[in-house]
Amino acid sequence: MKIKSKIMESSVIVIKIGSSILIKKDLFNEKKLLEILEDIKFFLRKKKKIILVASGAVALGKKYIKFQNDKKLTIKQKQALASCGQTLLMSNFLQIFNSSKLKVSQVLLTIGDTDDRKRSIQARDTLKTLMELNVVPVINENDTVANEELKFGDNDRLAARVAQIIDADLLILLGDVDGLYNKNPKNNPDARLISIIKKIGPEIINMADNNISEHGTGGMKTKLQAAEIAMSCGCDTIICSGLEKRPLKKIIDGVKINCTCFISNAKRKKNHFKNWLAASIKTPGRIIIDDGAFHALKKGASLLPSGVVSVIGKFKTGDILEISTKNKEIIGKGIVSYDYKEVKLILGKNSKQIEEILGYISSDELIHRDNMIIK
Repeated sequence: MKIKSKIMESSVIVIKIGSSILIKKDLFNEKKLLEILEDIKFFLRKKKKIILVASGAVALGKKYIKFQNDKKLTIKQKQALASCGQTLLMSNFLQIFNSSKLKVSQVLLTIGDTDDRKRSIQARDTLKTLMELNVVPVINENDTVANEELKFGDNDRLAARVAQIIDADLLILLGDVDGLYNKNPKNNPDARLISIIKKIGPEIINMADNNISEHGTGGMKTKLQAAEIAMSCGCDTIICSGLEKRPLKKIIDGVKINCTCFISNAKRKKNHFKNWLAASIKTPGRIIIDDGAFHALKKGASLLPSGVVSVIGKFKTGDILEISTKNKEIIGKGIVSYDYKEVKLILGKNSKQIEEILGYISSDELIHRDNMIIK
């Protein structure tokens, strides 16, 4: 399927605009946002719902208070600068959107807002209501309260999580790269762009370069992680350069430009809970399973203690864990019924032995199939 068709068939689109696009010489790039706005207006005329994820608050905050520091910013400094920069970021969005008689709103999210089930539903309801009111939400991470352990760290994965929450059809990542190349094009003139990707495996991940722009926090690896999150929920992803003038309009007009489209093989899921589970980002632990358990999970079974080989991490009952094979392949995620100390005692055992070993039994399953998503 052509990338143009992917865009035109999408009803709900999340567009992430990188800081390398919105910030130029430490100032807000009004000209570039005006260009992007023309594409947004085109989508809105086609009755599509649009959500934006915008970067650049910390860079704008540094310029605003004339902050000078050659050293790496501390968490507290980032939080303070983001507080200053968010005001400037939204002030520019408000002014530019008002010039086209469009309404915008600001939504600040933390990883806790998305990884907590109840709060993610509240965020979804708010975002959907804003779109119904013909308001374009502009989302950023709430850096002022987010700490290093509990933050997205980049807006690529935040955008993917937002795409999951609102059941988006398409995620577009506008940055300073054309897409995914088989090797770094800056150092390799013979590098080849990969236009279509249907599965993100180790060979694709190894192609990613960790280069990060001056004002950015994410590189190609975070973009691949974002695409993987979106694809797990049946949402396609396009990576293209926002430095190009109106790249989305060019794609729609049939003009050939460099970009990479990640096509999800997952059927569109109606189960919001399973989508939320698949897109969870911060997992405190991992359960490693044997081959028998792997085949059983693929057929829809629950995970029993007998199929567990080992565990990694310290986690509580009710935490979301990764599930992997002995070959370190992540095959799914699930909500665990026991904490890490209990799991270590009962792993490899028959479920009938749980009460004998622990003195009590909470569940026959370590992870029930209703609380699990398998790729």
